[in-house]
Amino acid sequence: MSFESVHVFAEFTMMQSCAKIPLANTLGLLLLLLISFCSANDNNSSKPRDKITRQQTSSYGSCGHGGCFCAPGIPGIPGSPGPAGPVGVAGSPGNQGPEGPMGPRGNKGDEGTRGRQGPPGPSGTKGEAGPPGPKGTQGPSGSAGSPGNKGDTGARGSQGPAGPKGAPGSFGRNWKQCVFKKLNDGRDSGLIKECIFKKLSDNTALRFFWTGALRIYNCDGCCSRWYFTFNGTECSAPAAIDGGVYMVYGTGSRLKNLHRVRHIEGVCEKIHKGTVRVGFWVGKCSAGNSADAETGWPGVSRIYVEEIPPPQT
Repeated sequence: MSFESVHVFAEFTMMQSCAKIPLANTLGLLLLLLISFCSANDNNSSKPRDKITRQQTSSYGSCGHGGCFCAPGIPGIPGSPGPAGPVGVAGSPGNQGPEGPMGPRGNKGDEGTRGRQGPPGPSGTKGEAGPPGPKGTQGPSGSAGSPGNKGDTGARGSQGPAGPKGAPGSFGRNWKQCVFKKLNDGRDSGLIKECIFKKLSDNTALRFFWTGALRIYNCDGCCSRWYFTFNGTECSAPAAIDGGVYMVYGTGSRLKNLHRVRHIEGVCEKIHKGTVRVGFWVGKCSAGNSADAETGWPGVSRIYVEEIPPPQT
């Protein structure tokens, strides 16, 4: 075996002790060394030996001229790993590297809970007026306002055209008045004047009135009564139609002779159709003393008579 082979084997043995080599690799390497060893012996046997060559003997085998030829021993079992060494001192922080590229956009997160309502913000500035909107629908009529001041009287307008003739009524108007100028009747009782009237229906009523001056004179506690009759009889449906004039003091130092225009009016029912003699009379009241009466002076007096529909039920 050559010195180079021994050296290789020694290195191999050291490597075997320092590293864990698989068994198949180890056997292959031993076989290679045996082949080398045999080749070296064959070469040495074909050369003449130096007479002065000394053979050395060692505990591993015979030593030749070139060195000791030792048979390799069986590799030992690899030892167990030693304990881990102490933790080294942390190095100083390195320089900050360049900013990496932006990563892909993440998914939208869940909507958070709604926060509490904040305090109202300050009032904003008044904006410019917008364009007028479309006209809305007419609202309901408002309540009537207070009456305004009376305006000036306007000019009288021209008379308008006559309206259409109405439908004939169930009963046309039927009336009459009897006028007496400068009537100065001084009687204290009896018929003063009559007004003859033609009544058209049995179902109608008669409305009539007297207007003119009446007076009593020179008496105390006295009274005169003026009343209407129909064909000589006073009205009984519903009652008599009359008017009285009474005076407490009217003689001596309190002498009174006052002429007053008076109005006596009423309606009498249940008067038959045909000619009706409407009379205006004067007489004594049911109470009080007789009086000096006078009818009409010196103006115009009248008796008015009108046929009217019956009253409502």
